[in-house]
Amino acid sequence: MRITLERSNLLKSLNHVHRVVERRNTIPILSNVLLRSDGASLEMKATDLDLEITEATPAQVEQAGATTVPAHLLYDIVRKLPDGSEVLLATNAEGTAMTVASGRSKFSLQCLPQSDFPDLTAGSFSHSFRLKATDLKMLIDRTQFAISTEETRYYLNGIFVHTVESKGELKLRAVATDGHRLARADVEAPSGSEGMPGIIIPRKTVSELQKLLDNPDVMVTVEVSDAKIRLTIGSIVMTSKLIDGTFPDYQRVIPANNDKELRVDCQSFAQAVDRVSTISSERGRAVKLALADGQMTLTVNNPDSGSATEELPVGYESDPLEIGFNAKYLLDITAQLTGTDAVFLLADPGSPTLVRDLAAEDALYVLMPMRV
Repeated sequence: MRITLERSNLLKSLNHVHRVVERRNTIPILSNVLLRSDGASLEMKATDLDLEITEATPAQVEQAGATTVPAHLLYDIVRKLPDGSEVLLATNAEGTAMTVASGRSKFSLQCLPQSDFPDLTAGSFSHSFRLKATDLKMLIDRTQFAISTEETRYYLNGIFVHTVESKGELKLRAVATDGHRLARADVEAPSGSEGMPGIIIPRKTVSELQKLLDNPDVMVTVEVSDAKIRLTIGSIVMTSKLIDGTFPDYQRVIPANNDKELRVDCQSFAQAVDRVSTISSERGRAVKLALADGQMTLTVNNPDSGSATEELPVGYESDPLEIGFNAKYLLDITAQLTGTDAVFLLADPGSPTLVRDLAAEDALYVLMPMRV
């Protein structure tokens, strides 16, 4: 193999694919990126056996071929080459080493045969639809923070994506929860998504996908089966296994009869929570909200270091109420709110609270209170 290509093109594609590769691997080939050149392009592929990303980038191909080289090493080399330079990639006759040359720099990397590189065979997909990148990014951004990191409840380690009938319209809905908080977001269901199986997209796939959705004008092609999902974003193809499990019935935990309405200014509320939680310990990050007529008092007590209070004018006309929340969870939710005002619907200090964003009707959050 012998090809020449622009450093910027090579770096951009490597940046997309190399993140899939784990830093520590027991199987040597999984540390490598597969490079395959033919025609006028170089195709790169990386995998961790659960997730696979391929991307093609333009190249001048003198001699077609394929090989695999250490992914992070190649990325670091290309990253340190000067801007605007051209990069030559050439393998030796035996295929055991690849030269990376640019300007006066020359590197030789050990290769592993491409025949050993695993293929995440996709099989057939039952449903296929196209979605705006902005819609898909919105679904991820609004729900990703609530994904559980607890390995024992593996079926919560991802975002549950499914179609649902809401107010007479079919919606594509994303839901994530870790048992303490829940986030739900809807977009209009694209044609082709009707009747798709409910799927749980793993946490790592979600975070990689989020980084690939940087161009808002792109249409994303989504293909789904019971066990896999494939997303095509421009020249990037991402294939991932899905979490094999049953997502719990999240509708049960969304409260329907919370009658105490609290309206807050998102920014001043988030800043107040942030300020008073400075004093809280890492273990118990509870902040107490005392609500009375038109006023909220935020209190944090830390037996080791002291206490903090702050008062805030709010829209609240129900009976006085004291309720505690985890400060980090509150901040996570307020970070998702796009409007100036948010509405909290409360019931009592022991029941889940519903949070709605007035600027985005299609998003909803549920937060479990803490004892304070």
